[in-house]
Amino acid sequence: MTATPDTPPRDDVRSEIIEAATRLLRERGAPAVTTRAVAQAAGVQAPTIYRLFGDKNGLVDAVAEHVMAAYVATKSVAAAGDPVADLRAGWWVHVEFGLANPELFRLLGTRGPGDPSPATVAGIEVLRSRVRRLAVAGLLRVDEQRATMMIHAAGTGVVLALLETPPPQRDPGLAEAVCDAVLASILTTAPVTPDPTPGAVAVTFAAMAPDLPGLTDAERALLTEWLHRALTPLRHPHG
Repeated sequence: MTATPDTPPRDDVRSEIIEAATRLLRERGAPAVTTRAVAQAAGVQAPTIYRLFGDKNGLVDAVAEHVMAAYVATKSVAAAGDPVADLRAGWWVHVEFGLANPELFRLLGTRGPGDPSPATVAGIEVLRSRVRRLAVAGLLRVDEQRATMMIHAAGTGVVLALLETPPPQRDPGLAEAVCDAVLASILTTAPVTPDPTPGAVAVTFAAMAPDLPGLTDAERALLTEWLHRALTPLRHPHG
C-alpha cells in the first residue's frame, strides 16, 4: 500500500508498535503484552500487528532485537587480542542486560526449545565465536560445544537466580563467582602456555581443522570426524 499524507510509512508504523510493546513490557510486565493492548497503545488495528510481525512471538522477537541493540550499543567490547577478557565482557553484558530487562528476559526464556527467539540464537552464536577464539588459542580443556553450553547455562541461571531474589537481598558477587567457577572448569590451568595434554591439543586442533590448507573437503571432513570422535570421552567420561 502506498503511503499518503494520512498513512504513515510501513517502517514508521512498525517502529511505533515496537515502542508501544516495549513500554507495556517495562511498565506493566509480560502479561500486559497482548496483541489487543499493544494495538491500542500504538493506535493501530490488531490485524496490523499480524501483518507486520506474524504473531505475538514475532512481535516479542522484534522488541528483543530493538532493546538488545540499544543496550549493547552503550557497552564497550573487550580488546580483541585477549579472548578471555572478551568472554568476560560478553558475560557481563548478558548478566546486566537480564537484570536491566527482567520481563523481556523471562519472556525469551519461556519460548519452547523448538521455537527459540532469534535474539537468543544470535546471542549463542556470538558466544560460540568467543569460545572458538579460546579454542584456537589453546586455552580450552573441554570441547567447544561443552564450553559454550556450560557458559550459556551458567549465565542464564545466574540472571534468573538474581531476578528471583529481591534486590536488597541479592549477592553482588554471585555473577562474578559463577563466571570464575565456569572459566576455571573450562580453561587450561596455565593460559599463558598451551596445555600439552591430549584433550587440550585435540580441542585446539578441532577448532583449527576447518581452516587447515592443503586438504580436500572430504579429507577435512574426515579429519574433523576423527577429532570429534577422540573428544567424545571428554564429554562422556563415564560412558
